[in-house]
Formats: sequence, C-alpha cells, structure tokens
Amino acid sequence: MTASPGLGTPLTASPELLRSVFRQHAAGVAVITAQGSRPVGFTATSLTSVAADPPLLSFGIGTGASSWPAVSEAEHIGVHILGEHQQELAATFARSGADRFGPATSWRTGPEGVPLLDGVLAWLVCKVVARVPAGDHRIVLAEPVVGDPARPGRPLLYHQGGFNALRD
Repeated sequence: MTASPGLGTPLTASPELLRSVFRQHAAGVAVITAQGSRPVGFTATSLTSVAADPPLLSFGIGTGASSWPAVSEAEHIGVHILGEHQQELAATFARSGADRFGPATSWRTGPEGVPLLDGVLAWLVCKVVARVPAGDHRIVLAEPVVGDPARPGRPLLYHQGGFNALRD
C-alpha cells in the first residue's frame, strides 16, 4: 500500500486504531436510561437515526456495561439529548461506579416507567425492537413512542476524549 501525499503511514486495524480514528469524529452526547430493579443509564455517543418510516434509532452498549442487564431486558428505554450546559451530567453517566440517579441528578418517572432526565434539550421514550450482537457490544434498535423535541439550547459534543460546546 502506498501512502498518499499528506497522509500518514497506514496502521493495521486494531481496537486502538478504531478508538484513535473516532477521537477525530465529533459526536452528539446522549444519555440512555432504562428501568430495571432500579433505574440505570449511561452516556452514549453512538446514537443514530436509522429510519424515518417507521421511525427508528440505534445506539451501542457494551455487554460488560453495568446498564446492560437492565437494557437487555427492558421493553422501553429513554433517550436524552444533552445540552452544552450538561457536561457534569454526561460525566456522571459515563463514570463507572457513579451514583447516576443520586441527589445531584434531577429526574422523574416518565411514560412506560422509563426514567426521564430533567433539563435536557430533547427526549424520547422508545420501544426496543431488536438487540443485534456486534462484537463485545449490542446494537439496540428502538422505535420512538413519545417525546419532547425542542428545548432551547445548544448540543453537547464529544471530541478528542472530552465534552465540548458547539462553536459557530
């Protein structure tokens, strides 16, 4: 393989190569929630709109994640789009061992018993329609059933291993 001018030396595919490349990819930040024996949730940057008709979205979750047991059995999940003012909330839901639904997190029980976070830019409650094996993860496909699409604010982004605000 010949390197093109201005390009570095290609690296052999590996988990680290994938992580390094995706550090260059800015992604929106969401929190996914579910109700198991207790409320669970995690920060996700893998949220994707899949189809408009019927409306479908997807996200990835590691099978070793503390939220996986509840998500693996949940009929409904919550999807929350975070605003740039919610970096600490994103960090809490990303941190292993954190008390994600403790006193610092403002939330309520929403439709279908799904935990809903307060103050987010937008939220959806979705019915899980599939969990597709993908390496050490599962791709969850879900169909929105109810939501609130528009609160004022700008989205929180994840880039280069940190949370960032959108710049004009």
